[in-house]
Amino acid sequence: MAKLTVLVTGGAGYIGSHVCKALGGAGYQPVVFDNLRYGHRWAVKWGPLVNGDILDRARLDEAFANYAPEAVIHFAAYAYVGESVADPGKYYRNNFVGSLTLLEAMRDHGVDKIVFSSSCATYGVPDKLPIREETPQLPINPYGASKAMVERVLSDFGVAHALEAVVLRYFNAAGADPENEIGESHDPETHLVPLLLDAASGRRKSVTVFGTDYPTHDGTCVRDYIHVSDLAEAHIKALRALLHGCQSSIYNLGNGHGYSVKEVIAAVERVSGLTVPVVFGDRRPGDPAALISDASKARDELGWQPQFARIDEIVRTAWAWRQKASAGSLGS
Repeated sequence: MAKLTVLVTGGAGYIGSHVCKALGGAGYQPVVFDNLRYGHRWAVKWGPLVNGDILDRARLDEAFANYAPEAVIHFAAYAYVGESVADPGKYYRNNFVGSLTLLEAMRDHGVDKIVFSSSCATYGVPDKLPIREETPQLPINPYGASKAMVERVLSDFGVAHALEAVVLRYFNAAGADPENEIGESHDPETHLVPLLLDAASGRRKSVTVFGTDYPTHDGTCVRDYIHVSDLAEAHIKALRALLHGCQSSIYNLGNGHGYSVKEVIAAVERVSGLTVPVVFGDRRPGDPAALISDASKARDELGWQPQFARIDEIVRTAWAWRQKASAGSLGS
């Protein structure tokens, strides 16, 4: 029996590559569509790679014609919040216009199912915790706004073209494949866990902690960390739901428990056995004191439950990957 084909835009990136591994393990055939600007060729291991940009309609048409996917999982987005503030046009062009180009190609090729990689950045600074799917979306930067705009287009395409979409709003993705085949590799790196691991191992001089006077239990920001493999499993469950006829829906993906920056530092030191050199700085404008998810809807409707709930478990997989990466054994 032929495997069902899924087009994975941005499938050479951090989360996309973990989802491709999960797709392969679940019996699907992932086809990666990625321009490799931020993704990596070495991360494409479970299906063919189409080197293309989501703004290139002709290249998208080729991919749909050649592989005839039954569904799309869409990751191809720029995701640096600070850069989005400095260069909003770059983010609206790629994240919004690129997504619109993809959706029009799907429409014209008769593909009516998509799982969309969204973000808790669409909520902005919520007025209460935990954050539910019904929490108002008030993004405070162009990155979050671009994701919210795509969510609106998905809704409109659902009405006009019977597109069925599952929107997954992630909290803080972290960790790496427990089997150490793939992991996080950004340039520049902005995520806290790999920054701390690099500082602990001497590949970075230090890490700056932005703000120690927040109204939290230790004065530093609290965030909800979700293991990348748990995110990947949620995408498989969302895809299956779509293929079995579920209607469009939106789900938060998080552990429902927050860890402060100081607690993550302590976890890195426990796991690595090394000391993290830290510099304490002022708050960054716009950083909320705490962001914690309510992911009960995904649990109840998709049957999804995070398997890596403790920060030490998440950090341990990231540390194993960082050690492999530092040994230079990732490929080209």
